[in-house]
Amino acid sequence: MPELPEVETTRRGIEPFLVGQHVGRVLVRNPRLRWRVPSSLLKQLPGQRINTVSRRAKYLLLATDVGTVILHLGMSGSLRVVDSREPAGKFDHVELVLTNGDCLRLRDPRRFGAVLWTDADPNTHKLLADLGPEPLESTFSGAYLHQVSRGRTRAIRDFLLDGRIVAGIGNIYANEALFAAGIRPTRAAGRISRAGYDRLATAIRATLKRAIKAGGTTLRDFRGGDDKPGYFQISLKVYGRDGQPCLTCQTPIRIHRLGGRSAFFCASCQTLG
Repeated sequence: MPELPEVETTRRGIEPFLVGQHVGRVLVRNPRLRWRVPSSLLKQLPGQRINTVSRRAKYLLLATDVGTVILHLGMSGSLRVVDSREPAGKFDHVELVLTNGDCLRLRDPRRFGAVLWTDADPNTHKLLADLGPEPLESTFSGAYLHQVSRGRTRAIRDFLLDGRIVAGIGNIYANEALFAAGIRPTRAAGRISRAGYDRLATAIRATLKRAIKAGGTTLRDFRGGDDKPGYFQISLKVYGRDGQPCLTCQTPIRIHRLGGRSAFFCASCQTLG
């Protein structure tokens, strides 16, 4: 699933082509995405100018004067700005056709993505209202993580995957940040010290920034708004490297099933917290 760096990479790729442009029509080839594409989108979006393209967690927000398009890439979705005359593919389900002849095209083979519409403040939408702070903003810190983790017995890896705690972090970057901070993913969130959380908050920000700079991680089919793959996968230290030697100490990377997902760690390097 595209995580924060992949969604931010997509946002940066499509933003220059959308801001200031007007939507001429909305073309829905298949409305059956994770949630059905609402009819209000087709009624209210045409004729509107796209004022901003922003991101909240793993959601992209296209703001107009009368409402906001809420986009989610699901498990396999991607967005590209193409010439509207370019033939659509089998998995190109939704298009926002611009008056300049381009279109924003959602390709989503597994159809877990979403294209929604709200005429209210998008931050009050049920999908966004309870999200935690953005990890790249100043409201996110080691002090915050330490405060909200007191008394929590949940494993720290799963704690970081909870969007109500911190927005947009998925399994890849949680594992990588925990390695960078020297914290084992199975450690109870409530047992990590303030110093440990200071290291972790720093590691999360640094990991996400490096991943965004690399255009995200392409393990299967992710491609950014410019239709290019990401390259952060070649920088991964633990994720997907079970059995391979740690790049720091040569100890084989271990894998552990945690909350239905795989957690990766080096038993020699990740002992702190």
